[in-house]
Amino acid sequence: MENEIKGFMDYLAGEKGASKNTQLSYERDINQLKKYLEEKGITDVTRVTRTVLNSYVLYLEKEGRATTTISRMLASIKAFFHYEFREGVIKKDPAELLKAPKIEKKAPVILSVDEVNRLLAQPEGKTPKEIRDKAMLELLYATGIRVSELIGLKLDDINMNIGFITCRDERKERTVPFGKTAKKAMESYLDSARTILCGDQEQKHLFVNCNGSVMSRQGFWKILKHYGSLAGIEADITPYTLRHSFAAHLISSGADMHAVQTMLGHSDLATTQMYMGYRQHTSNR
Repeated sequence: MENEIKGFMDYLAGEKGASKNTQLSYERDINQLKKYLEEKGITDVTRVTRTVLNSYVLYLEKEGRATTTISRMLASIKAFFHYEFREGVIKKDPAELLKAPKIEKKAPVILSVDEVNRLLAQPEGKTPKEIRDKAMLELLYATGIRVSELIGLKLDDINMNIGFITCRDERKERTVPFGKTAKKAMESYLDSARTILCGDQEQKHLFVNCNGSVMSRQGFWKILKHYGSLAGIEADITPYTLRHSFAAHLISSGADMHAVQTMLGHSDLATTQMYMGYRQHTSNR
C-alpha cells in the first residue's frame, strides 16, 4: 500500500490543497490501518473488504479509542478508499457504507446568572490587562459570539455609537448588538488600555495580548480559567461556556428563539433549541 498512500498524499497536497496538519492527520490514520492490515497478512489494497474494515473498527473500540478519534480515523479511511476507487485502483469502495460509532454529545456547561456575575466581576479594571480582560469577558457574554470570532474582531468591526459588532467568516457575516455594561467596558479598554498594550505597534485587531500582538485562543482560555478560579466556580469552564450561558439565559428569560439563533449564527434552529432544556435549571440556580 506504500505507493497508494503516497499517491493519495500527493492528491491531498496538490489537487485538494489540504493543509499540512490535515495531510499529517490523514497519513497517520491510514498508516495505522496499513499496520493493522499487514498484521492480518493483507498488503494489497485490492484485498481490503468491508468486513476487514469493520473488524478494524471493532479492534479500535477494544483498544479503548475514543469514539471521536475513531470517527476521525474513519473519515481518513473513507477519503483514501474513495480516491482509490476514483483512480480505478479498486473496483469497489469497501469503505463506502462504513459507519462510524455514534458520538455521545455532552451537555454544555451552563453557568447560573450568579456565577456569570461573579466571573465578570473578577477583573477589577485597574491595570491595562485587567481592563482588557473585563472588556473581553463582558463582550463575550453580552453577544454570545464564538471565541474565534472574539479574537478575530478588528477595530472596523465594532460600532460603539450604535452598540453592535460585525462577525465575518468565509460564507457570511452577521451583526450582533451589545448592551450598556459591555459598552462601558469596551470604552474603558479603547480609551486607555489598548494603546498601552499595543505600544508602538500598529494593530488592526481589537484585542491584543500584553506584547501588542493578536490575542490567541490559548491566551484567552488561560484568562478565563484564571478568573473562573478566582470566582470560585467549580464547573469546568471552557471558551464556549459564556456562549452557552448567554443562550440559555436569554431563552430562559423569554427571548425569541429565532432572534437568539441569529445572534449565535446557527444555521439550524434545532441547534438553538437545545438550550430550551435548561430553562428551569438556569432560572432556579
